[in-house]
Amino acid sequence: MASFTNFATLSYNGGTTNSNTVTGELLEALTVTKTAVVKNYAANDKITYIISIVNSGAQPVTNLTVTDNLGAYEFNSGTVYPLAYVPNSVRYYVNGVLQTAPTATPEPPLVITVPNVPANGSIMLVYEAEVTAYAPLGTDGSITNTANVTDGNLEVSASETVSTDDRAVLTISKALCPAVVTGNGQITYTFVIENTGNTEASEAERIVLTDTFDPILKNIAVTFNGAAWTAGTQYTYGETTGVFATLPGQITVPAAQYTKTAHGPLHPAPRRLLSPAPCKTKFSRTHSVDILRLFAGGYSCFVSFFNKRFYMDFTKNTQLI
Repeated sequence: MASFTNFATLSYNGGTTNSNTVTGELLEALTVTKTAVVKNYAANDKITYIISIVNSGAQPVTNLTVTDNLGAYEFNSGTVYPLAYVPNSVRYYVNGVLQTAPTATPEPPLVITVPNVPANGSIMLVYEAEVTAYAPLGTDGSITNTANVTDGNLEVSASETVSTDDRAVLTISKALCPAVVTGNGQITYTFVIENTGNTEASEAERIVLTDTFDPILKNIAVTFNGAAWTAGTQYTYGETTGVFATLPGQITVPAAQYTKTAHGPLHPAPRRLLSPAPCKTKFSRTHSVDILRLFAGGYSCFVSFFNKRFYMDFTKNTQLI
């Protein structure tokens, strides 16, 4: 919406006089707004966007082109996109009524052809975009994407900004080695906790790892990052129930670190539990990994085992994504 002012000048008998100044407002026939349903994102999230176009004119507007730049920015002498349109996700509403989906290009930038915005009416486009490996994931990261709307004569635009979901994102995996055990053999259980989030999982998160061993183990010993743990201080274990649990706050996992690179990172595997992957991204993400080890001498079952060890270990390591 723009405002304008003017006044008139009257000339007579060699002199002039001015009128009062009047002010008016010029309403655009077409207005656009853009909204993200959720304002925060993390790696691989899908974000739903809503573009609303209102036609306040007395005539319909036809053959509109809506172009969403998907947050594009220049990097390493090229253009990269932190968002990717999810194919076939677009929905098209005219005055609130769902219509046949319009044509949308699958490749960035996203281009949607809108056949008609009725006079004194509105349309709404709803679609999903997935967070790509080019999205900033560190704390205080954000993506701003802009939608431009044009019919060849007029052009309007709207932008929306979403921010990183600053939190710890933990996963846990468990491995057994060897899978087949003979008497007086050794069992090694490895639990790997990874933090792919941009915030440390601190003592305040009160992380607790629990497991119930069946058959029940006896005479267990535990190490964390190579340091011996003490029963009752860092963990508890019931030799009659087989229930093992770390005490709240004893496990902490640093935040993942994100580094922008020229060619994309490799994925080294911590403790051979993770597999390498090819270079694909412009951001490398260093996962923080902890491993907890626990071993036991013998457990109760139908077959007698001696000096059997149950072993879990959390050591800090890194993984690049």
